[in-house]
Amino acid sequence: MNLEIKTPRWSLPILEAERPRYLAAYGGRGSGKSHFFAEMLIERSAMGKVDAVCVREVQKSLAQSVKKLLENKIEEMGVAHLFDVKQSEIRSVHGGIIIFQGLQNHTADSIKSLEGYDIAWVEEAQSLSQFSLDILRPTIRKPESQLWFTWNPRFDDDPIEALLRGPNAPDHSVVVPVNYADNPWFPDVLHAEMEYDKRRDPDKYMHVWRGEYVRNSETRVFKNWTVEDFDAPPDAIHRLGADWGFASDPTVAVRSHIIGRKLYIDYEAYQIGCEIVDTPSLFMTIPEAERWPMVADSARPETISHMRKNGFPKIQPAIKGPKSIEEGVEWLKSFDIVVHPRCKHTIDELTLYSYRVDPNTGSVLPLLEDKDNHVIDALRYACEGARRANSQAKPKAKPVATLMPMAS
Repeated sequence: MNLEIKTPRWSLPILEAERPRYLAAYGGRGSGKSHFFAEMLIERSAMGKVDAVCVREVQKSLAQSVKKLLENKIEEMGVAHLFDVKQSEIRSVHGGIIIFQGLQNHTADSIKSLEGYDIAWVEEAQSLSQFSLDILRPTIRKPESQLWFTWNPRFDDDPIEALLRGPNAPDHSVVVPVNYADNPWFPDVLHAEMEYDKRRDPDKYMHVWRGEYVRNSETRVFKNWTVEDFDAPPDAIHRLGADWGFASDPTVAVRSHIIGRKLYIDYEAYQIGCEIVDTPSLFMTIPEAERWPMVADSARPETISHMRKNGFPKIQPAIKGPKSIEEGVEWLKSFDIVVHPRCKHTIDELTLYSYRVDPNTGSVLPLLEDKDNHVIDALRYACEGARRANSQAKPKAKPVATLMPMAS
């Protein structure tokens, strides 16, 4: 069977290698590396029996696995007749199977069930713990079996960086850097976002789009967050916030809910250069956004008025004041923040939002940078009511009684 698949030039070292143990591609957003590996897996499964496991560090549901991407590739490549796509797995007519798992759920004993697999593909490999790497590598042990890794670099001390980009990288490995400029099919919608970051925030551009490490990690504002796959409980009280775009800035909405001392963020809407007339439909991409109260940046009363007339009657302006930004940020820092993997811009900003640095001394200043903060601002507005209620609920300090000296 011959399949004609368009492949980018950056993939040639991978395609021309003679069955290496490790295949990897790392770089910025929009490079197409996940699409390439998905096509390669479907091609191999269409040609013969292949057992593969697609893994990531945390996977609580299939919604954020690469399963949907693989299903799309099966349709695009015209090989649907060779596969049986089931709810939790994909089977081929040759007897092969593709399954999807989270490594964090495995122990040294439970992972032994994967010993007979031909391929383990680790997507979002920058999130892998050292423990997960240590149990995965010796488990995939079948003759000529392979370990595939794709990731967007984060920190130079992440385990995957030490394994495949360090001075002692394993033999029989092919590791390829790739970025959006290497992708001949880089989509226009991502091109607009890339150009915005390139103009306004060079550090973010280099990290998100060029695949460089996060710089000045000691200046990061938020270190109290994780990325996890979760579903909001049916009784969740959703808190929504919005930040308006100016000219080429992004218009943003975010949905969150609070449980105890955890703040969950499960949906975002984000578009650069969004016209006012298109904003209601953008916000409608967040489930039930029109049913819940929403707090928005008060700087654009005409936009709030337009939203009220077009499906969002519960939207209200934020109450701003002196130090409201600093107080809102400190309040967010008091929670454990959990972000759903689909909220990519939220993840970007929580990673990059930073304090200013004294250009003369290099000291970190108690001043917030005015960039990488559109989602952060929307989140502050969303939680404004909860923050103010919490502040008002705190008991006022009782006056200290003054002891008067006794007359002699």
